[in-house]
Amino acid sequence: MLGIGLAFANPRFITPRNLVRIASTASVPLMIGIGETFIILLGSIDLSVEGMVAISAMVVVLLGANDANAQDLGWLAPLAAIALTMLAGLASGLVQTLLRIPSFMATLGMWFICLGAATWLLGGSAVRLTDMQLRGLALDRFAGVPFSVWIAIAALLLGAFIQYRTRLGRHIVAVGGAEEIAELSGIAVRRVRILAFTLAGFFYALGGIIAAAQLGQSNAVIGDGRLFATVTAVVVGGTALTGGEGGVVNTLIGVLIVTVLGNGMILLGISPYVQETVQGLMIIAAVALTLDRKILRIVK
Repeated sequence: MLGIGLAFANPRFITPRNLVRIASTASVPLMIGIGETFIILLGSIDLSVEGMVAISAMVVVLLGANDANAQDLGWLAPLAAIALTMLAGLASGLVQTLLRIPSFMATLGMWFICLGAATWLLGGSAVRLTDMQLRGLALDRFAGVPFSVWIAIAALLLGAFIQYRTRLGRHIVAVGGAEEIAELSGIAVRRVRILAFTLAGFFYALGGIIAAAQLGQSNAVIGDGRLFATVTAVVVGGTALTGGEGGVVNTLIGVLIVTVLGNGMILLGISPYVQETVQGLMIIAAVALTLDRKILRIVK
């Protein structure tokens, strides 16, 4: 309905060029959103998104061919970015579970650690990615669609497989639905949490790598604004902040709603400040619709 309304308001919305632009714009938020979805399904929240994107983008640029050093590791660069970001996710999970620190505090600390490391290693400036094979992850096309979109689709299929077809995915949902019952059922809750944060790091890394490939550079602020957009998309899609309800398919819907609405408002010439207001209203409405007030006795 949203797309139909925008098509009537501005016929340029349904042109093939604009639809491809929407798909390309949605690719990075979708990959990051899948990672956040697994954490929110736990009933937790991950605030380290922007730092994770920054650190993964920094690694892939500094280890690939660039204009700041003599490194040129080719395809080893994105693999190193994935490994480091998953390690950061593992650290978040260990801090949250072993030290019994709330997830928002543990991941807030990881956000600043990653952001500080990226700023220091980049020297506070932007570094250009000159490896055209790595840039091809975003620029090259297959069947007229950028590779970044195909990578996002592959990430979605992987995320859906993990959630619906693996023990880890089922345990994540069970822990988010009722952690005490899950523990009594023999589920290793701590291990599930640690693995979920590590898994989220994998998807954040994919988003950071593609973001660097799209921009052709990395800088410390490459992840700015990603956290709010990610949580908005996940919640708008129908994944409950209380955990145990929703999933990666819901996140796809949420990402498309947010991206299509943003694209439509740009075509209609709506002020960016109004766009931010609309996003804020969307997340409030989405949270209100996903909460079950019959069982919610205390609001903190």
